[in-house]
Amino acid sequence: MSMKNKLSRMKGHLNIEEKPSVQKVNQLPQATDIPFIEKWNEHHTTAYYLDEQYCLIREVRYPIDTIHGNYSFTDFQTIVSLWNESNLEHPLSAKGLNSEDLFFFDTETTGLGAGAGTSIFLLGYAFFSGEEVIVRQHILPQPGSEVPFYHSFLEKINYETLVTYNGKAFDWPQVKTQHTLIKNHVPLLPEFGHFDLYHASRRLWKNKLERVKLANVESEILGFSRQDDIPGYLAPIIYFDFVERQDPEILFGVLKHNELDVLSLITLYIHLSRQILQADGYGEESLEVARWLGYLGEKKQSIAAYEQVIQEGTEEDRLAAMHAIAFQKKREKDFDGACQIWQEVSEKGSSKHRREAALECAKLFEHQYKNYSKACEYVEKAFAELPISMDISSSSVMDLHKRLIRLKKKQVKEHLEKDKQSADNRD
Repeated sequence: MSMKNKLSRMKGHLNIEEKPSVQKVNQLPQATDIPFIEKWNEHHTTAYYLDEQYCLIREVRYPIDTIHGNYSFTDFQTIVSLWNESNLEHPLSAKGLNSEDLFFFDTETTGLGAGAGTSIFLLGYAFFSGEEVIVRQHILPQPGSEVPFYHSFLEKINYETLVTYNGKAFDWPQVKTQHTLIKNHVPLLPEFGHFDLYHASRRLWKNKLERVKLANVESEILGFSRQDDIPGYLAPIIYFDFVERQDPEILFGVLKHNELDVLSLITLYIHLSRQILQADGYGEESLEVARWLGYLGEKKQSIAAYEQVIQEGTEEDRLAAMHAIAFQKKREKDFDGACQIWQEVSEKGSSKHRREAALECAKLFEHQYKNYSKACEYVEKAFAELPISMDISSSSVMDLHKRLIRLKKKQVKEHLEKDKQSADNRD
């Protein structure tokens, strides 16, 4: 069966019709050079002309109280206000910005790689305007129309406040590559600021989700499930079919897929921000948030987040938070406080934390308390927590072995000195 026939058979079950909840925009002019004008008109699309070439721009509007997953879009305004009230320095902070300043951006391309043969055919973004969320999509009608395609996009978008999902590594480098080819015919492409939600999602859920794809985050975290969605990997095939036949019917499924992507970025930004700002108190992400804040050098906020986990978290999370606090106490030279915590963690924590805590106790007893016998005891405890499968020549094993030998030597030396001192006293 030909690809064209396969795509035709798909149309019946892809649910590519637009829902009536969105608001229609201006229709296309009755231009004879645009095939299937009527279908474009029915899907909220207008033409953008430049130097006798054109691209297509689809625009749909959602009321600001629309629910998408676990949140309403009105929650985004609350989040922006919370960021502006907070003194927290964070890569996702919207401090100094208004709700209307952020653009939630995603692309669709002719391939999944980043090579020269991959081109962008859809630039989609969502933004807030008054009491609405507007989704705008710039569509490349055929290769060769890149000038109006990128010109229409660059004159409207604020590329200093783009919110993406892995856009730093994929979407924006693709835009920069394509822009280079037509830079003399379109607006300049300056450096820009960027909120990349993929890296934030990995920090919070890499141990919870098998794959941190946006679709997985939607269903597992955000409470949003797609119905009859076109998989992203089919987008290139569908686009090439559209270019050949110019019938946009099946392309509308790709547009809907992209529309849901950018709307989900709004919901994801809301959820991530609420966790980072601890707007809802303790949650299952609180431990990872505390670790992230510590990595960023936000010591005060990190400690506060850890303490909240200790008070309200599960036993496993509580011990992990205590383990982290102990390192902070050690940096502050509160060795007694750190040692007390690590002794508890070495008994009750996860296997990894028991091993790490035992080693830290060994260090304290060796260097701070000069109790070499106790230090040996904790090194042996750390040995006992090593995975059975661990290679005996690994650095972890070798380091513990060297530490134990050194401590044994110190014990012998200490005993000899005590024996000598006792002999001197008898004399």
